[in-house]
Amino acid sequence: MGMTLLLCYMLRNDAFDVVYFVPAESGLWNEEKETMNQQPITSLKGIGEKTAKLFAKLGVETVEELLHDYPRAYDAYEEPVPIGKLREKEMFAVSGQLMKTPSVRRFKNIQVIITDVRDMTGALQLTWYNMPYLRNVLQMGQILIFRGRVVKKNGRLTMEQPEVFTPEQYRRIMHSMQPVYGQTKGLGNKAITRAVQQALEQRQMEREYLPEELRSRYELAEYNYAIEHIHFPADKKELLFARKRLVFDEFLFFLLSVRRLKEKRQDLKSKYVIPRAPEVDKLLASLPYELTGAQKKVLEEVRKDLESGLVMNRLVQGDVGSGKTIVAVLALLETAMNGCQGAMMAPTEVLAKQHYESITELFATYGIEKQVVLVTGSMTAKEKRIAYEKIASHEADIIVGTHALIQEKVHYDRLALVITDEQHRFGVGQREALGNKGSKTDPELTPHVLVMSATPIPRTLAIILYGDLDISIIDEMPAERLPIKNCVVNTGYRDKAYQFIAREVAAGRQAYVICPMVEESEMIEAENVLDYTKLLREKLPAGITVEYLHGKMKGKEKNQIMERFASGEIQVLVSTTVVEVGVNVPNATVMMIENAERFGLAQLHQLRGRVGRGAHQSYCIMVNCSDQDGTQERLDILNRSNDGFYIASEDLKLRGPGDFFGLRQSGDMEFKIADIFTDANLLKTVSEEVNRILERDPNLEQEEYWALRERLDVYLSKSYDKLNL
Repeated sequence: MGMTLLLCYMLRNDAFDVVYFVPAESGLWNEEKETMNQQPITSLKGIGEKTAKLFAKLGVETVEELLHDYPRAYDAYEEPVPIGKLREKEMFAVSGQLMKTPSVRRFKNIQVIITDVRDMTGALQLTWYNMPYLRNVLQMGQILIFRGRVVKKNGRLTMEQPEVFTPEQYRRIMHSMQPVYGQTKGLGNKAITRAVQQALEQRQMEREYLPEELRSRYELAEYNYAIEHIHFPADKKELLFARKRLVFDEFLFFLLSVRRLKEKRQDLKSKYVIPRAPEVDKLLASLPYELTGAQKKVLEEVRKDLESGLVMNRLVQGDVGSGKTIVAVLALLETAMNGCQGAMMAPTEVLAKQHYESITELFATYGIEKQVVLVTGSMTAKEKRIAYEKIASHEADIIVGTHALIQEKVHYDRLALVITDEQHRFGVGQREALGNKGSKTDPELTPHVLVMSATPIPRTLAIILYGDLDISIIDEMPAERLPIKNCVVNTGYRDKAYQFIAREVAAGRQAYVICPMVEESEMIEAENVLDYTKLLREKLPAGITVEYLHGKMKGKEKNQIMERFASGEIQVLVSTTVVEVGVNVPNATVMMIENAERFGLAQLHQLRGRVGRGAHQSYCIMVNCSDQDGTQERLDILNRSNDGFYIASEDLKLRGPGDFFGLRQSGDMEFKIADIFTDANLLKTVSEEVNRILERDPNLEQEEYWALRERLDVYLSKSYDKLNL
């Protein structure tokens, strides 16, 4: 009798044991590179070209990408409650009898379906919009379960857009946690959930790559188990268990990559020794303002690095508006005065253009005869050719641009300094590509690297995350800056806020309004950019131009909107967090943030920093749409302080393990599921583990690390360009 060899993997936890048995010959284990998981999403049943295009908008094109498109929240299906115990503004399920066949009413272009449901404790009105077919589905006398948000309308409790279940259907999902995914118009949560279920059934199982001893020590779930249960956990405990493993992995691969780079860069000798130029000191003495103590300290650190004979790798952290740019410009000038070229890479065309204009203006004002050149993707072929010639011939001393600076056609002459602004928007691959422009074949011609970030991260975390860089912090604000006035309000304040915005616009100012969503979602109750823009156009006076901006727009479209806003043509800009890294608009004085409770404090602070850049008093209005305990306390921290580093530290204290529901908090680091604030303790643990692994086995050559090394190679090949180091 033939024997079937079974491979088994076990999940250990204090709550339960799970053992999966997989036939070795089944082909589920990927001895070679994955095949099934790499297939396009159209390989799943029911997904044609049209639906695939909608998934592509969400960044999902393969089965593997779908499996790693983690839920952004979870919906808990609780037991139905008596109608008499319902509270407004919350999600509930009720079980009852339909009192009447639904009626259909028409308001403008909207069809409203209305009926009533009753139980022993009372009656409840049910309302649906644009779902006329329900009239034929729902009949008087039926006993059904309805689940939805309860609101008060005309003094009566109403459940809007409820899901409808038979008692049997609801029993099957009761007490479960249903995933809520990021969505796009035409692709709702149900369709995504079905696709994920199918992908999990058909997927190719992954060989476990973490050593058993390591998993046991940190109580980590088996990888395949984690992937399955992050999508469909039975309860919160199971969810936390699955999530812990996936967060651990993200931090592990990220930090292993950081350490590899650090070894590569450490104490690299440089032929670009940049002595101090008297022209820099002369410019400093001529400026109409004095640098803050923190700016002087950081400039001194940069100058010491440039003249040290070793390649500089320095991160300058500074709050929005703390004056990082002038430090960067002075470093570029020092480089140019020593007969070398310096390049500054910005994340958007609009920002690159602004940097170019402000440097050009500064040099013209103070008679500095150094040429600044701009390189962006949208320039004409002729403009690019002229710019490339100036760079190659060294007619250009300072080059400012976007990632267009790293195109093959761009040839530098003695590129000694590379600065990346808002560095978390660039991957290490892009940074290194720019760096390699200078070194070609000689590593000693590697340019000095200065990276700048406005994301305030507590120093302890920054040292872990940017382990390959020396860290400087600008923690003082220029004396002439007026502190932003803050207020946290509830939804009842909106009309007053709109009146205030109208007054500021009438006085010649501009305003931002931030919404967490691009478009309406069937599952997530939050303001969205598209509908909010329509609302503001109705609410604000006719002469005010209101436009929107979001990440799904094409690059050219985004640039046009930002340029129109910067020039004052647009008075009110409704946007997602895409404006975090944006254009400098000194004329913008109002930042209104809807659903402020859905953002991390560090991100709210980053958004607030978009205003307060000019001579006029600026304001930040945070609208709290939640009545949950602790929300007001969190937002009050922003009320009390404009110091980003203090806020980041307080955010760290407030948010405990498992506090991760809602929208992403630190998306700037490009983690899919991990969050540097929520998961700070786990980040520290992983950092220690990475040090331990690399001390034992620097190249991961021992047998227990073979699978991990293979996986790391795959990670680097896929993520290198996006790695934010």
